[in-house]
Amino acid sequence: MTISSPRQSLALCDSPAAAVALLEKLYQEQIDLITERFARYAKGDLSDGDREQGVYPMISVEIPADQATETSNLASGRISDINCYSTTISQPKLYRRYLLDQLERINRIFTAKIHVGLSDTPIPLAFAIENAAGGLDRDRKDALPNHFHTPNLVKTNDEIVDGGQIFQDDVDSALSLFTAERVDYSLHRIRHYCATDPEYFQPFILFTNYQRYVDEFIEFGLEEVESGKAEMLVEPGNRITGADGKPSCPPIAKPPQMPAYHLVRKDGSPGVTLVNMGVGPSNAKTITDHLAVLRPHVWLMIGHCGALRRTQRLGDYVLAHAYLRDDNVLDDVLPPSIPLPTIAEVQLALTKAVQEETGIDQSQLKQHLRTGTVVTTGDRNWELRFEQIAKRLNQSRAIAIDMESATVAANGYRYRVPYGTLLCASDKPLHGEIKLPGMADAFYQERVGQHLAIGLRTIDLLAKEADAGTLHSRKLRSFGEPLFR
Repeated sequence: MTISSPRQSLALCDSPAAAVALLEKLYQEQIDLITERFARYAKGDLSDGDREQGVYPMISVEIPADQATETSNLASGRISDINCYSTTISQPKLYRRYLLDQLERINRIFTAKIHVGLSDTPIPLAFAIENAAGGLDRDRKDALPNHFHTPNLVKTNDEIVDGGQIFQDDVDSALSLFTAERVDYSLHRIRHYCATDPEYFQPFILFTNYQRYVDEFIEFGLEEVESGKAEMLVEPGNRITGADGKPSCPPIAKPPQMPAYHLVRKDGSPGVTLVNMGVGPSNAKTITDHLAVLRPHVWLMIGHCGALRRTQRLGDYVLAHAYLRDDNVLDDVLPPSIPLPTIAEVQLALTKAVQEETGIDQSQLKQHLRTGTVVTTGDRNWELRFEQIAKRLNQSRAIAIDMESATVAANGYRYRVPYGTLLCASDKPLHGEIKLPGMADAFYQERVGQHLAIGLRTIDLLAKEADAGTLHSRKLRSFGEPLFR
């Protein structure tokens, strides 16, 4: 929930930079307080009367009533009356660029007053100190909840994201989609699932479901670093390869569930993160739930699919214009009856990238790039119940089937992250062309590198849209939206 703290406890800041600097100062002070208090607890020196807890800083933005009509073409929330927007903040140094960008954008549109101070929301010990209980004996571990706050799962939710705070007049409106505790929850999960620190994630994200794309990405990334176009390549375990070509540590002993790889580029060129989410809609939901708090510019799914039309050929591409969500993992928060709009800027960039990377003449492009509906299923062996689903596939006019794309798109829609899908047909299960080892090897060798190159080229094109401020489509935002996008 957003915080409704007394205005007199907050300091008026004269600029976005001053506000972010104060957020960083307050946050560090509160982390230091928790760290010092925990050190006393670990030594047995914490008195029973010592109940002082570290709390998250908060930021509040006040929009004056005389600027009620919001006519900018930027995707901002609509202002209907004098409004106060607030949120708690975690890790302000990590989010410095994002916070500055959002506050400066608001200042360009409105004459806003920005206040910063301390909230009444405690910082859970687990979010303040990594593995805090690791060195404690059993008795002190068991007694920790009596002295330190644990994560509040009742308030760590997606109520703002899913529209649960519309027209609540008794509290400030939400400034951000995520509260501080929700952010911390996901930042810790990102480390767990991807085995790299959140600071390395780039604003443009590619998702894939096959390891071969990872191999191609590592090879490409190392070439970029060696040529001086990129600053470093970061692999799981925070294994960094820089200009000297020497990795900072050996490869991670145990690969994580959804490993992430980051190409950090120079001179303002768009950095890219590739995440191998593995197979299945549950994985797709899990990782997008968490990466959404990093507020990426876009995420794209580049993976394999089963082609459903006889005229499609192995190795042809599929550009999703619509999705049939048969995965069901998001049905409770986003009913399948709600349509997922395509993002024009993303669709055009994907189409242009296919043409540029394949060299296919415009007149022949439709022969190799099919647009239409992609079905995402939660059943890896859906072919065994084909008779039960054949009518539904026919009615939907679906051209391809996979296990992740609609889930990635649906969560992009929920979290206001522009999304897109470009798949490659690796088999035609309805027409006797099943993915067999020999055929698959030949297919992979020929297509994976080209497919990845298309994804990377798409990001180069979309980076220009992001710089121009035209990528974050208003079709992903509703009325009563947070001011931060």
